[in-house]
Amino acid sequence: MRTRRRFKRRLYEDAGWDYTPPPPPVPPGYHRFALVDEAFDGGGFDAARYARLRERPPAGCEPVDWGCFALKCERPGVTLWEAVADTVSEVRRDHGVLMSGLGIEKVHEWFDATKNGYGAEIAAQLVLMGVYRAALLGYGRSDLIRLLDATGVQ
Repeated sequence: MRTRRRFKRRLYEDAGWDYTPPPPPVPPGYHRFALVDEAFDGGGFDAARYARLRERPPAGCEPVDWGCFALKCERPGVTLWEAVADTVSEVRRDHGVLMSGLGIEKVHEWFDATKNGYGAEIAAQLVLMGVYRAALLGYGRSDLIRLLDATGVQ
């Protein structure tokens, strides 16, 4: 692994690009992810609606400006989805903001099949984005549950 990192660093440096080493692994039982408010009318990172959230983000989260309001988080959970769900719920309950995505732009790039890996982040992105956009169209919880039940997922 060290050799691969050195190779990548040298490749970046030879190309004249900045190299940022990957962050250290998270402790067991923790997950690293981002949450984004992708609201079309969100107003950007500095919008007043995010003031309290910028001042008092959930434990393990840091506000970041990605052209919209985002949180970079390292939170506990048995699974990635549990950590994401707990954080989304806390932000909605304490700050009234729905974090409607994980900031993943290319959701079709499915290259990981582990329950807590990048594939899980993509699946969570699609669910959060779908729920948010369905609500914009007037669909409610019962409509979403009906659609999920129709798939036969157990």
